[in-house]
Amino acid sequence: MTNVVWITGLSGAGKSTLAAELVGVLRHEGRCVVLLDGDELREVFSLNIADGGEYSREQRIELALRYSRLCGYLAEQGLIVVIATISMFAEVHSWNRAHLPGYLEVYIKVPTDELRRRDPKGIYQRFDAGEVNNVAGLDLKVDEPLAADLIIDHSESETVQQSVQRILRLLSLGNRDE
Repeated sequence: MTNVVWITGLSGAGKSTLAAELVGVLRHEGRCVVLLDGDELREVFSLNIADGGEYSREQRIELALRYSRLCGYLAEQGLIVVIATISMFAEVHSWNRAHLPGYLEVYIKVPTDELRRRDPKGIYQRFDAGEVNNVAGLDLKVDEPLAADLIIDHSESETVQQSVQRILRLLSLGNRDE
């Protein structure tokens, strides 16, 4: 049984939207599930660095591993944990696979030009204006997941609900209709 659903992708890819929709369906089915969002977790696990992409690669890995340990702790309590976080680092993905019970990795793959178009937090615009640096996928190297259990490719024009159904099938939580 899957205990941790790790939804990853760059800023603006739709991680939080997908995670919230998945959690809503799981809760509706009576599942004990908790939603963790990287934006909110950054506040909880603050490294005392200004918001806006200023974390170094090493600091981001440190944060992601804190998220991983929290996911493991919650999963050990019997919860399904759905986390939406960039955390695109090979070290983190490897650690998760080795240590998290029932780890399921979902990668939302969206081209940079589409992310720049969406830019819900203004991160790409602020980067282009020289106001921020260390932006994941731009001047901060990230690692595309090599062994994601599910890749949601923007080019497939799939709805959020269809993506949720694909995840649910992987979770093996019963009969699903499209």
